Amino acid sequence: MSVNNVEQEIISIISDISGFDVEEITLETNLANELEIDSIKAIEIAVAIEKKYKISIRDEDIANIITVRNAVEAATNLIAQKAGA
Repeated sequence: MSVNNVEQEIISIISDISGFDVEEITLETNLANELEIDSIKAIEIAVAIEKKYKISIRDEDIANIITVRNAVEAATNLIAQKAGA
């Protein structure tokens, strides 16, 4: 699974939950400030990513996901850990 695929899929998930178009979302987009993602929507995004990739994001790590890039990095790290386990 390539990082680019993960990026596009996570951007799609964020788009679905935030209501913003995929074209408006980049890796540098700030979830709270630019997409109005509150803590409830952040959890929805995390759960959707967890289900998509069959990974588990710790609750305390959700607060550290500020940008789309943070979400992609968290997911790819967990996917790599799962693959190596």
